[in-house]
Amino acid sequence: MVNSEYELRAATADEHDRFAGLFAAAMMFESTPTDLDRELFEPKRALVAVDGDQFIASAKAMSRDLSVPGGVVPAAHVTAVGVRATHRRQGILSRLMSRQLREVPEALAVLWASEPGIYGRFGYAPAAWGVSYEVDLHRVMPHPVYRGGGRIEEVLAEDAPAQLAPMLRELQAKRPGVSGRSEQRWRRQLEDKPENRGGRTARQILVHRDEAGALDGYALWRGKLSWGPAGPANEVTVEELVALEPTAYHALWHHLLTLDLAAKLEYGNAAVDEPLQQLVSNPVALSRRLTESLWVRLTDVPRALAQRRYATGVDVVIEVTDDLLEANNGRFRLTGDAEHASCEPTESASDLSLSVNELSAAYLGGRPLAEFAATGRVTEHTPGALSATTVAFSWPVAPVSLEIF
Repeated sequence: MVNSEYELRAATADEHDRFAGLFAAAMMFESTPTDLDRELFEPKRALVAVDGDQFIASAKAMSRDLSVPGGVVPAAHVTAVGVRATHRRQGILSRLMSRQLREVPEALAVLWASEPGIYGRFGYAPAAWGVSYEVDLHRVMPHPVYRGGGRIEEVLAEDAPAQLAPMLRELQAKRPGVSGRSEQRWRRQLEDKPENRGGRTARQILVHRDEAGALDGYALWRGKLSWGPAGPANEVTVEELVALEPTAYHALWHHLLTLDLAAKLEYGNAAVDEPLQQLVSNPVALSRRLTESLWVRLTDVPRALAQRRYATGVDVVIEVTDDLLEANNGRFRLTGDAEHASCEPTESASDLSLSVNELSAAYLGGRPLAEFAATGRVTEHTPGALSATTVAFSWPVAPVSLEIF
């Protein structure tokens, strides 16, 4: 039962710390807001539920962009979703999430789900898979790197945003699922408080320059002192790695896989098609774990489908159902290819029917529409339409999300 007793409203600019404290309490961690956190706060996009003078639930959307097949588009980055323990199971979260989806101006919303069972009922679906690596550095046997292909340098944290930002933007042009960062977000991403390091070293920032001196890759990593029966067994944590060319990818990974005194390397934000295993002689030493990463929710179906591009020509009428957003219900004719796309309401008979969940899952090109036909969640009305549309929605590279936001 949904409890409509409590007030739902946008936060105000001076309520950041209360907002952050509520979410921290819901997630069971200590809140220590900084001036930069307050600077990044968008109060009009931060919803709260209020019981008297107490904040009891929160949800906010950050204004950022996201790479999609063939482009980069605005996307509401949803985070800080939480309910105070004393007010759970009263439908407050449902009211917050529903209102947020009705109000976001972007054609899609994205999030990382701490509790995946929650978000499907709001039309979200996992659209990208993430791979976590745990590498046995004593056994992995990296292939030799080509020595004439450039050089690796260390960069100071204060100089890093200006050097790294253009490379992240270029990656967005190559791979879907990558969130853009403003200058403020880069500063937030590179904050390095000692109390947040978990016993690891300060962040190390590496860049790769090609033979002409141009930057074409970077890596963020930390180390941790460890000692085993046989001697040093240090641990390496790779936080982020971006490489725009094969030489940079090979050089950065070779550097990380051959660090002195290290026995284990962890990397948590790899793509499904991560080519790391191609760089080593013993791929068995690369232990991999597959997880859901980025969840997508289309809030404006025709606008979202027109914003992305398609691997092959597509001309299909899709009938969509959406329990929360009435404007998404109906039949839409999608036409497009690798260069352009349009999507408009139509009265024509549908070739495929599905809900907004399945459409959201397939949006970044990482999950095939045909996957959902096996359980009846996508229905084909015109023979051949499912196969053709599945191919059109695919993309040559898998989507990846580099950060949990």
